[in-house]
Amino acid sequence: MKITEMLHFAAERGEPVFSFEFFPPKNDAGVAALFETLVALRPLGPSFVSVTWGAGGSSRGRTLEMVTRIKRETEIEAMAHLTCVGASRKELEEQLAVICDAGITNVLALRGDPPRGQREFIPHPEGLSYASDLVTLAREVSARRGVKLCIGGAVYPEGHPETRDLSIGIRHAKLKVEAGADFLISQMFFHNRCYFDFVGRARSAGIEVPILPGIMPVTTAEQIQRISALCGAHVPAGLSAALRARANDPEAALQLGVAYAALQCADLLRSGAAGVHFYTLNRSTATRAILAALRAHEPWRE
Repeated sequence: MKITEMLHFAAERGEPVFSFEFFPPKNDAGVAALFETLVALRPLGPSFVSVTWGAGGSSRGRTLEMVTRIKRETEIEAMAHLTCVGASRKELEEQLAVICDAGITNVLALRGDPPRGQREFIPHPEGLSYASDLVTLAREVSARRGVKLCIGGAVYPEGHPETRDLSIGIRHAKLKVEAGADFLISQMFFHNRCYFDFVGRARSAGIEVPILPGIMPVTTAEQIQRISALCGAHVPAGLSAALRARANDPEAALQLGVAYAALQCADLLRSGAAGVHFYTLNRSTATRAILAALRAHEPWRE
């Protein structure tokens, strides 16, 4: 099922959608662990899961393999990420053809982050420079193959790490939608105000597609530092200090991260967000606990 259809049907029922992001495992043990996680997730009713493209596009084949297997073996809808990193236009066309022919109907089209050790994004000499270009290409390839892909894009409520100008972020989001993006997923954030302010600016700019908030429970002080460096999300001083105070008590840090993210999600859903997209880092214990609490409490009905 297309993600836009899930969102439509969920809205008709007055319910949110919940999705989980994983990265492709590096070995067979990782694959087995991922599928064990998906089995544990199923009773909680996830709407869909997504599988990332791997750093620098390094896991292309495994991404498509995982998405296909997840759809076939777990009956959970799966979305494939696709990035411009290190790929020519021809290679991207070939990957899109594989996606269409495999029956994958949901794709997240991203420019992608620079490979490790590279400070800025450098497009392939024969590749694409922007996510909006990839959305256009996905529309073209899928049309040629007689497939109607459901295409998503990414947005940054606090500005992209390469530019903190929020007006540029809105402009890029609008370009993605004009190119054919059907929905948008936000980068993680820790202040819900950032998300709702961004959605307000997007609506004022004429962006009407669904914008799902992205949430990741942070469970260690080291994780906080990495997140800030990678995506630029502002971390509340209180949360950072509380995690540092629990540096020698991993269980207490986990409980704190789960509690903070659960409160965040409850407020998002109570205030009208269409759902939550969880960044799991392939460790779903925290996100499973959050989803179980949300299912039990149902803040969207308040």
